[in-house]
Amino acid sequence: MDSHQEVLERLRSSFLSGKTRPEEFRLSQLMALAQLITDNEKAILEALHQDLSKPKFEAVLSELDMVLNEANYTINNFRTWMQPEYVDKNLATKFDDCFIRKEPLGVVLIIGAWNYPLQLILLPLVSAIAAGNCAVLKPSEVSQATEKILADLIPKYLDQDCYAVVCGGAEETKTLLENRFNHIFYTGSQAVARLILQAASVHLTPVTLELGGKSPCLIFGQVDVPAAARRLAWAKFFNAGQSCVAPDYVLCTPQMKDALLPALRKALELFYSPQPQDSQDYGRIVTDRHWTRLTRLLRQSQGKVEIGGGSQQEERYMAPTVVVDVKETDPLMEEEIFGPILPILTIDTLEEGISFVNRREAPLALYVFSDDNKVVNTVLEHTTSGGFCSNDGMVHMSLPSLPFGGIGSSGMGRYHGRWGFETFSHSRGCMLRGWGLERINTLRYPPYTEERLGWLRWATTVKKKSSWGCALM
Repeated sequence: MDSHQEVLERLRSSFLSGKTRPEEFRLSQLMALAQLITDNEKAILEALHQDLSKPKFEAVLSELDMVLNEANYTINNFRTWMQPEYVDKNLATKFDDCFIRKEPLGVVLIIGAWNYPLQLILLPLVSAIAAGNCAVLKPSEVSQATEKILADLIPKYLDQDCYAVVCGGAEETKTLLENRFNHIFYTGSQAVARLILQAASVHLTPVTLELGGKSPCLIFGQVDVPAAARRLAWAKFFNAGQSCVAPDYVLCTPQMKDALLPALRKALELFYSPQPQDSQDYGRIVTDRHWTRLTRLLRQSQGKVEIGGGSQQEERYMAPTVVVDVKETDPLMEEEIFGPILPILTIDTLEEGISFVNRREAPLALYVFSDDNKVVNTVLEHTTSGGFCSNDGMVHMSLPSLPFGGIGSSGMGRYHGRWGFETFSHSRGCMLRGWGLERINTLRYPPYTEERLGWLRWATTVKKKSSWGCALM
């Protein structure tokens, strides 16, 4: 097996040769990546089930189809994204070509996460390929079966001189990060993100961080309670709650809580039967360590388990669980839950809910359920989050034309669609000038005079639009 240094030298040499830059090469690799998914669907589904007991339905929607849709959307649009973007000019540059050129960064590192082990490594790879980069992929060692299938398939479908998979645990990642990359894209926890930033600072490497946080769901005003319960339960307990954009907790009035609980109980029985442990449509916690953390959080909580609460370590099973009478200082509110436990906290006013959200770190996603557009818009205008969705959960991240990413402690940078292409591209400002009009250029040469300065300021000053002046009067 090649050392990290040998892998990087091979990829960097390939990048410097210009191999990844032509449109035709990028297209061929994007199409090969899509073919990898379609050719190996059964094996990929088996790996995902082995790692997380993912039901086929969930795996197809959130892993295979997410990657295929991203690849197809990018194939349909990346030629347009590659084109130079011409910019406004002033009188001094009227006869020049002034444009932004999108150029690949070089050799990038993509570090994936275990909860969506295929999607979270291949979606950024789609963007990196489209932008013309070489890439080193580091899948999560926690999801071992998916890590193995990626290591086996990527070299068979993609150019081995341009793309490589590196496997291993924390020490392997630490060693890998000692090398210089042109960009690092990391999906995972805030704790590891800090280590990534420290390693990247040595080489001043730019970094994209896709993290998480406690994404709130604020339910206020009139709402279709049965529909809200179904959408909330689906978003929360999809992948056994192991989603970075899952609703982490609910804020609602005491009256809404009383109406919501029986609707949630009914929805969960409809989804997973009265015995979720026997359901083929409900996943499992990824490792014993993660299961232990979740059971400890639930045991330490001062809230009351209203729905679920059961668990079994042998299967790494934890029932869909709803906890009420939860306080802001409860252990369930100290960190992202990342599992099938849903705390419900009560508020009396919308302002109280907004204040609660704003006292905490900005979340990766924020959800509002309400029939009243005024409620939705008030929350939208008075909060901040990586993404926002009303009357549903998680579905906003499935649209390739919307940017996906965090803010503050929930991440930095964004991707999906054109946003991913831009993340892995350098926007190079270009001005192409000729040798004509040199007589006009003499205005800027010494010896300086007030008259020359006046002419230059006239030719280069940006004027305010008159409509703004009218608006301010």
